[in-house]
Amino acid sequence: MAGFTPQSLPHWRRAVLKVGSSLLADAGGGLADVHAAGLARFIAQSREQGREVVLVSSGAVAAGRGRINAGGDGIAMKQALAALGQAALIGFWQALSAAPVAQVLLSHDDLRNRRRYLNARAALQELLRLGALPVVNENDTVAVDELKLGDNDNLAAAVASLVDADLLLIATDIGGLYSAHPQRDPDARPITQVDQVTPELLQAAGGGAGALGTGGMRTKLEAAGKAASAGIPSVLFCGRDPAVVAALGAGVLHGTLVAALANRRSARKQWLGHAPASGVLRIDAGAGAALLRGASLLPGGVLAVAGDFRRGDVVEVRSEDGIVLARGQAQYNAADGARIAGRHSREIEAILGFRYGEALVHRDDLVLLQHPEDGKEAMA
Repeated sequence: MAGFTPQSLPHWRRAVLKVGSSLLADAGGGLADVHAAGLARFIAQSREQGREVVLVSSGAVAAGRGRINAGGDGIAMKQALAALGQAALIGFWQALSAAPVAQVLLSHDDLRNRRRYLNARAALQELLRLGALPVVNENDTVAVDELKLGDNDNLAAAVASLVDADLLLIATDIGGLYSAHPQRDPDARPITQVDQVTPELLQAAGGGAGALGTGGMRTKLEAAGKAASAGIPSVLFCGRDPAVVAALGAGVLHGTLVAALANRRSARKQWLGHAPASGVLRIDAGAGAALLRGASLLPGGVLAVAGDFRRGDVVEVRSEDGIVLARGQAQYNAADGARIAGRHSREIEAILGFRYGEALVHRDDLVLLQHPEDGKEAMA
């Protein structure tokens, strides 16, 4: 296990697992399951423990090369190979998974565009609710600028934030982070924990010439740094070592832990609690009591909708007598919210012609500010 001192994995319920093409590509072309099988067993074991995993998988180009004998390495060729390989990549993971596998193709533009971001978030959350294994990949066929080595590391960090993950797992082809290049410096020491991804650390890990540069380590540290700033810890581990992968299933890490800069839940609640609200949802006593029990805000308990907010905007949730009970991100805009207020969730699609979910504000996107029954503040 490459000398890494074992440590406990952070507690997690939902994780994003990133697997690079170096762990999937067959030397003769196509995909090989020699390393993927162990990672698939870890996913299955995690699901049996009641946890959720979103898989960010490279390998479409490698899968495409396995389907057609073509030379060249230009952008257009890689795009074509990615298109040829996407179905094979999903079939590859489906063969290793008892759960239904769903393909989700994203680009960074999808994550920058407000509407597409919310749609991707809703789709991934629904897939997890249905018990599917989402397999996310860069939309290489159309994403010219993004089609480069290591980009799926940063995509994985973005997906971890998108789905409110508790942990980002990055499978590498070495043990983790070292104090120097382990193949060039016999005195290189394993680094079991990183408190902060600093510019100096990134510079040392940059490229093959960097002191730590090996196997795209810079992009993995960049991804871990982005996850850390969102309150999500990351782990780097060797996906080629069956014992290391098996230990993850028992909650033990032999690799590098990159700590989160802040508690994700606290940071998100702080933001939701103090972000400017674009509207107000006035609710009845029954809905208020349900919120206190940790439920989502369903349209049936909404008495009135005020303001001109868009889907994803922060809204205040108030009691019948005007007490601000909570803040959260609206699943529907103001006009649609007003149309479904007071109606049962099963009527949403019939009324609007579409459905983003059963809640006006999902419990994952809501923070209580005061207790409905006594008006006392629930958080600062």
